[in-house]
Amino acid sequence: MGELISQEEIYLIRQAVRNFITKEVEPLAAQMEEEDHIPRQLLDKAAEIGLFGLSSPQEYGGLGAGMLGKVLISEEIGRGPNCFATTIGCHNGIGSVGIVEFGNEEQKQRYLPKMAVGKLIGAFALTEASAGSDPSGLKTTAVLKGDKYILNGTKLFVTNGGIADVFTVMAVTDKSKGSKGITSFIVEKNFPGFSIGKLEKKMGLHGNTTTELIFEDCEVPVENVLGEPGQGYINALKVLANGRAGLAARNLGSSQKLLEISTKYAQQRVQFGKPIFDQQIIQHYLANMAIEIEALRSLTYDVACKVDRGENVIKESSIVKVFGSEVYGRVADLAVQIHGGMGYMRECEVERYYRDARIMRIYEGTSEIQRNIIAAQLKKEFPLK
Repeated sequence: MGELISQEEIYLIRQAVRNFITKEVEPLAAQMEEEDHIPRQLLDKAAEIGLFGLSSPQEYGGLGAGMLGKVLISEEIGRGPNCFATTIGCHNGIGSVGIVEFGNEEQKQRYLPKMAVGKLIGAFALTEASAGSDPSGLKTTAVLKGDKYILNGTKLFVTNGGIADVFTVMAVTDKSKGSKGITSFIVEKNFPGFSIGKLEKKMGLHGNTTTELIFEDCEVPVENVLGEPGQGYINALKVLANGRAGLAARNLGSSQKLLEISTKYAQQRVQFGKPIFDQQIIQHYLANMAIEIEALRSLTYDVACKVDRGENVIKESSIVKVFGSEVYGRVADLAVQIHGGMGYMRECEVERYYRDARIMRIYEGTSEIQRNIIAAQLKKEFPLK
């Protein structure tokens, strides 16, 4: 790992990010929701304050924030519209971590400096119609012909798909080896045979693009193999695990924002001649939100510190992913309940958070898969003698 920036610098960046989210991003929330698009100038402003370089080491133009620094900044990003948080989070997480962790020096020099400043946006492509949680269903193939691999197949539900320039793509190079026959590739959007397919219309995260990727005899230079051939699925698991603390941090930021909104609303909304905050049930709702949020904060920071210390966090990263996504769902549900009928209206921002929260238990590894991982690690920790 390269040199990390100081905690004092992280604090200053965190304050700048909070101001940016409040003054630049939140005022555009309704526009992004209705237009299903994030203005390019907003992404450019995000790049100016370093939000595209959270994962890249300083020697490649990134912040070198470390996982704890990344978590603290991601928490602030999560306070704002989730479409924006997801765009930035995907780029810094699964969209670029593979190159940081497994790329050779030439690949890092070619891609990371431009990714760190937002000139190239990253995305990750694993899921297919027959393969999501189960890699054995992967159908996209990569066949070596001369100095190129020829990719054929279709990927689904690719976050950032409509705006990304660089994709980490998993494809089968040796079907006989199962998951050990999967290789990862760095695919640029201008490679021959590559195209963007269907733009998905989603329940939430309006503004963040989710698309198909289509490979029709797509030509990928052999030097764009990411890591070793046959190690693609193992690398994908490591990339996904690495990003789970960052995703939990975004859920933490969203949950904290909902608690603040709901507490203020409860003091303003008058029913039966007094603020609804005076009703004990409302106080208990708010207290339950606060309890879960503080537990999530402690767990997220702890996992991030373990990552920075180089500890094995396979189990812990799955725990924080499950807990973070489910806390956010429960907090969002209570926020709508506290707001009553208004909370169900599109003009109320808690309605948007409620819809956005639902995907968190599905993408980047479902809650069910995370529990499988946790159980598998427990079996290793406590074997039968």
